[in-house]
Amino acid sequence: MATRVIVMQSKTQRPVQFEITQTTRDALQTWIKQAGLKSEQFLFPSRLHDSPHLETRQYARILGHWVDDLGLDRADYGTHSMRRTKATLIYRRTKNLRAVQLLLGHSKLESTVRYLGIEVDDALEISEQTEI
Repeated sequence: MATRVIVMQSKTQRPVQFEITQTTRDALQTWIKQAGLKSEQFLFPSRLHDSPHLETRQYARILGHWVDDLGLDRADYGTHSMRRTKATLIYRRTKNLRAVQLLLGHSKLESTVRYLGIEVDDALEISEQTEI
């Protein structure tokens, strides 16, 4: 199984590359074996006859049940949470907006700034840490 994949963003039709961690690869291998999936099948097939794969709404419902089972607040967790969380962690560690922009597939840097919720205070902190 590859360590990186490229997917086309449905919203922008731009390719976005991302990593698949070893833990995720192990979990996927287990799932593929347990489900008896073939290479031409979808990783997460739909239970609905109209769709061959899991739809966004179905995924949101499943995630909601997981959040409920864990006793967490649904308002704090959603289908978009991990995407935003990882991007935010990368930005906080590296302060590299361009890298985060590429990872998210944003065409405009301003979109990435808004997405991460970067404020003037963040920019000033970075500026203060930069010696000339």
